[in-house]
Amino acid sequence: MITSHRNPTLQEVRRLLAKRENGRFVAEGEDLVAAADEAGWEPVVRLRAGEDVTHDALAKVSALGSGSRELAVYEERWGVPTGRLCVALWGVRDPGNVGTVLRGALAFGAASVAIGPDTADPYGPKAVRASMGAVFAVPVARVTALSDLPQPTVALVAREGEPLSRADAGTLVVGAERTGLPADVVAGCDRVRHIPIHSESLNAAMAATIALYEVSRTHA
Repeated sequence: MITSHRNPTLQEVRRLLAKRENGRFVAEGEDLVAAADEAGWEPVVRLRAGEDVTHDALAKVSALGSGSRELAVYEERWGVPTGRLCVALWGVRDPGNVGTVLRGALAFGAASVAIGPDTADPYGPKAVRASMGAVFAVPVARVTALSDLPQPTVALVAREGEPLSRADAGTLVVGAERTGLPADVVAGCDRVRHIPIHSESLNAAMAATIALYEVSRTHA
């Protein structure tokens, strides 16, 4: 059993929680590790307090305020964007929003989530926690251009284009709350749609989740 937080394995976990490297990431908490198990992810390292490591040693490297009873290290998985329903994030820099979009994608049956330019790391600690395990169940892809995405591409832009409808299956392209999608990205999409709301705007995670719900009702 590991008894010191200076143990090399725990030091590697600490480094990965601060700044990921070598294509690996950490999932903290029993629920996240269970989600990985259910999705068939094999951990590189798995540590359980009281079994593999002392509670005190694990707490000293944990990023959770209450400490962690279990954590595991995994290799990243990157796929190809696919499916009749995909979400592409462009310039969404808040990792909490990225994780929440993954959770919404799983809930409403999206086949993949594409991580576009200037978007937060889906395998960073905050994004993994916000995904509530969805990061293990929804294929994640890196993209650099709209041409990498399943067609048609549908730009979500506040108060522009027609209202989003169930006919808008394809790739929903979502930008940041403050800046939205770059003009060239909007121009390059096949359609421009908006979500009718009474307030000024929605954040990226809310907009993506509502859009996923609306489009997924086609096959409900």
